[in-house]
Amino acid sequence: MKTVLRISIYLIVFVVVVGGAGTIGFVNTMNDVMSVYDKAAPALANVQVPKYDANKPTVAVLLANESTEVFDFLVPYEMFAMTEAYNVYSVAPDREIKSLTGGLDVVPHYSFDEMDAMLGKSPDIIVIPFMPILDEKKYAPVREWIRKNASAQTTLLSICNGAENLADTGLLNGKSAATHWGDIDRLMKQYPEVQWVKDRRFVPQGNIVSSAGLTSGIDATLYLISQQLGEDAAKKVAVEMNYPSYDYVKNPQMKPFTVGLGDITFILNNAYQWNKVKAGVLLYNGVDELDLSAAFDTYAASGTTTTLTVSSSKEPIVTKHGLNLVARYQIKSVPKLAKMIVVGAEAESAAVKDINEWNASGNSAKLLYLHREAADRFAMDPAFEDLAKQEDIGTAKFAAKRLEYRATDHLRLEGRSFSFEAFGIPVLLGALSLIVSFFIDQRFIRRKKI
Repeated sequence: MKTVLRISIYLIVFVVVVGGAGTIGFVNTMNDVMSVYDKAAPALANVQVPKYDANKPTVAVLLANESTEVFDFLVPYEMFAMTEAYNVYSVAPDREIKSLTGGLDVVPHYSFDEMDAMLGKSPDIIVIPFMPILDEKKYAPVREWIRKNASAQTTLLSICNGAENLADTGLLNGKSAATHWGDIDRLMKQYPEVQWVKDRRFVPQGNIVSSAGLTSGIDATLYLISQQLGEDAAKKVAVEMNYPSYDYVKNPQMKPFTVGLGDITFILNNAYQWNKVKAGVLLYNGVDELDLSAAFDTYAASGTTTTLTVSSSKEPIVTKHGLNLVARYQIKSVPKLAKMIVVGAEAESAAVKDINEWNASGNSAKLLYLHREAADRFAMDPAFEDLAKQEDIGTAKFAAKRLEYRATDHLRLEGRSFSFEAFGIPVLLGALSLIVSFFIDQRFIRRKKI
């Protein structure tokens, strides 16, 4: 009886100390990644909206009230805009500032009601990024608007776990669909009416196209462009993006990723990487959307880095294809940073005024020109490589796996094999739990007669 009690004490203390600390760390990391804009909103009277052309089909890329996955939103938006054949707009329940994962904030072009009034019909394409359903009341308008506009003339394109948002509407019942490899088993239980497919980068089903994990959304978007505008138009977009995996557009068959032992790096980073690198991301007019995603969906999503948006003024920043972004900090007021990330192969000339202001501000953070020598590379590649140097190779490899990125053979990953902090802290906590358990054992159990 005493032996059972002693073993129970050791297990309970271990779970409370190691598991409790890890749970708190994980929750804090998720709160950081999905933080929403909480500052006084700047004047938004001069927000630019791309001109509407009635002769072009319209693409509505959705934003939720709380949080929207940054890659899922930015990249399809840019790709449709690159064709110059569509009206492409960011659309949300209202015109208030909306937040993307990692802390990037967007001013929607239109509210749902405004889009309905302008078009007088459903958009030709609705892009559905992953929008975590955190608060039912706040999320409900998104669900209702998707259902309202799910006409036979409208194509619904879900990106990554946006398939969960689509399944939530009931519109996927009886249909096949793809989603992120890390969530598909959960969704198979939650939405059994959907025929979930694990070995396709994307799945077309009538007027619905669903993609698997993140970069698979590129394939799904290129597929849709090729169906509507022709393959030459799709290939042109892929070439301009330096996207290395166009073959999946013709044949989406893939060997599915599965949960593996190496994935523990991601869990430990999120749970025990408490001393996160604080990195700024410079927002400047004309910044490329995919380049921005490379910063936010590698560093911030790895659980190792807090990303803070910085600009030279409080005015909205207009991206290359007309998105309106709001920085949470200005150059003169940003907290102390470990580094300032500047994205874009031509950033040193395109953002020269902002860079000069940064250099004159006296902030000691080093400028990292992420794409300085990468004009002919896919935008995510330099981010994976720098993440390996900043953290470790294991973290960078999982970042690529999380994005379901397949063209990893050419990546030059240099750095430590694993994170000493992420692995070391739970080991130290485990040792502490043994000491505490030993004290309880010696003080209260061994002396007690049972």
